[in-house]
Formats: sequence, structure tokens, C-alpha cells
Amino acid sequence: MMPKTKESIYHENTGVRIFLSAIMLTGLAYGLYRGIQDNYLAEIIKISEFERGIVEFFREMPGLLLIFILAAMYRLSERTVFKIGIFIMFLGLTGFLLIGSSKVLVILCMVIFSSGEHINLLLKSSLSLSLAKSDKGGASLGITSSIYNGGNIVGYLLVSLLFVVFAKFGYARDSIFSFKVIFFLAVLLMFATLLLSLTLKDQGNHVKRNRLYFNKKFNKFYMLQIFYGARKQIFLTFAPYVMILVYGADTSLIALLLAICSVFGMFLSPAIGMLIDKLGYKTIMIADTLILVIVCLLYGFSHRIFPIHIAFIVVCVNFVLDSILSLASMAANVYARDLSSSNEEVTATLTTGISVNHLISVIIALLGGYIWKTLGIEVLFSLSAVLGIINSLYAATIKKPERNTL
Repeated sequence: MMPKTKESIYHENTGVRIFLSAIMLTGLAYGLYRGIQDNYLAEIIKISEFERGIVEFFREMPGLLLIFILAAMYRLSERTVFKIGIFIMFLGLTGFLLIGSSKVLVILCMVIFSSGEHINLLLKSSLSLSLAKSDKGGASLGITSSIYNGGNIVGYLLVSLLFVVFAKFGYARDSIFSFKVIFFLAVLLMFATLLLSLTLKDQGNHVKRNRLYFNKKFNKFYMLQIFYGARKQIFLTFAPYVMILVYGADTSLIALLLAICSVFGMFLSPAIGMLIDKLGYKTIMIADTLILVIVCLLYGFSHRIFPIHIAFIVVCVNFVLDSILSLASMAANVYARDLSSSNEEVTATLTTGISVNHLISVIIALLGGYIWKTLGIEVLFSLSAVLGIINSLYAATIKKPERNTL
């Protein structure tokens, strides 16, 4: 069935097998890296809750500057930029393998890896569309996303399993050897991905030079991106750290929870997409953020409400629930599409939304670490809950525009 499906979706002789294989290996390498990132920072590098915000500030900078990074490479083909992104990710992972416990060097390696990751985040979507037939773009994106997420899941599960094995052999949870083994595996996978990508023939399509695009009709969309970027960053940066520093979660558990989140993401994304179409993006936006308020408050106050072992289970469940709720962010993209008068305007608006999202992300990362250090996690996650309430009130003011046929 796979050859028939592939042939019905993609153009012939485009190197689609090479591309999808590279996506799978990249997803696997990322799963290994992401599965140990927070525990590595907390247990090996000894990054405090305040410093975690600083680290995230620098890690998110490539996302904020992505539009300028791609503009500098606009003369290069999409496939060449894709290969460059893989090479940059390889350099970042190699750095983790070779350096010691210097905080500055670790942050530098994270920024390098993040730069390649953000480049390929956009290029894998662009190449997916260019490889597909004109009426099969959505199917191609779905296949690419599933393969990448599948690689993530395998990587997370492998981390969880390996750290159980390391513990059986007597290695402490903060043994640098265990983390170096994972980095070594990730480096091998990225090197294999790099070699594979080099066989992808260049077809000369230049990378699109995305631009910032502001139009007053999208003002509410931009504001929604600000609220989403702020609340996303609080959970992305500090939720794993709460489990590690407050509840003592080890690497194996964090990686397992990330795998569970990815599994839910794979299977629930289509269902949430259908709910957006059936109930409308306004309803989904409001419901999403109202549920988020409960999630935030439980995350911030569980240790004060329940016995510590019960509180730990509650925050684990809420960690996964937040990941599911984040899938509803696609509702804002549907809203932007309905406001747009052309496909080009959709692309430009979504690109601007990403930049706005990352701008608030780098700011909230710094503020979040300071709030946790000075006022506690209760205030930090209460702030996230307040942002959720404001987001719901703001989403309630949205009026459904007349649908444009693009």
C-alpha cells in the first residue's frame, strides 16, 4: 500500500524517500536530545530556576530571528538550506558531546542546535509541499508530521529505557556518563541524517524570503499569538523544571511523559482539527483557555493541596493535559486564514505570528525565572492562569469574518 500511496501524493523522481528518511532520523535524534535536556540542565549543569529562564531566552532567539536568517540565505535553494539546517543541528549536538559542564558553552550549544532546528522547522514544511502534487499538500504535511513525531516518540522511549538500564548497572541519576551516551547516539543519528541529506539532489527552488506583514484586520490574531506565546513559554520552560526540582522527577520519567504527549499529539491533532471545523475556532479558543486555567492552578498549587505523592501524579497528568490543550492553537491559524484574501497573505500573516509569538516567548522566559525565584511557582502559574482568562475574554470578542475562498 505504501508505494501506491506515495505515488498518488508525490511527484516522481523527487527524492521523497530520502527526504522522509531524513525527517525520521532527525525526529529520532531530537527525541533523544529533548528527552534529556531538562534533567541535563538541572542535574549536570546545575542550572537554577532563575537561570533556566535565561537559558530559554537565548535558546528562543533563533526563532525570533528566523525571518532574518532565512533572508540572508534567500539565494540558496530550499534543499541546500535544509542541508545547512541539519549540519547546524549536528554541530550543536557534537558540542554537547565534547564540552564539559561550562554553563556558557552549554548555552552556546543550545543556541546552535536551536538555530538548525528552527531553520528545518520551516523547511520541512516547505519541502513537503514542493514534493507533493498540487492537490495533495495537506496529505504530504500530515505524512511528514507523523514521521517526525513518530521519531520523537521512539527517541523519548529509548531515553526512558536506557536510563532504567543505566540505573540497574549502578549509574546514579546525575551520572554524566548516562547523558553522554544519549548525546553520542543523537550525534550518530544526525551524522547519518547529514550524509543522507547530501544525496538529495538540488532542484534550484530558492528559499522563500518571508517578510513581516502587519495589517489592522489581523490585530486580534496578533494579540492571540501574544497570549499563546506567553502561556506556552511558561509551561515549555518551567513545567519540566517544576517536576525535577520540586518533585524529584528523573530523566526516565520526563522522557516517558514527553513520549505520551507526542502520542496524544499524533492521534488527537486530526480530531481537534475536526472540532475546530465543527464548533468554530472561537468556541475552541475559549474552551481551551478556560480548561487551561484549571491546569495552571493545579500545577502551581498541587503541592499545597495534596500530599506530595498525590501532587506529583496530579502535575504529571496536567503536564500531558497542557500538551493536548496546546494543539488547539491551530484554531488561531484557521481564524487568520478566514481573514486573509490570498494564500500569500495567509503565509505572511502566519510568519508574522510566529515572530510575535517568539518575541513574547523570550520576554516571558526571563520574567518567569525571576518570578519563580522571588515569588514562587504559585505566582508563576497563577500568572499563566490569568493570561488564560484574559485570552478567553479576548477570544469572546472575535466576530467570524465572511469566509474567503482561497
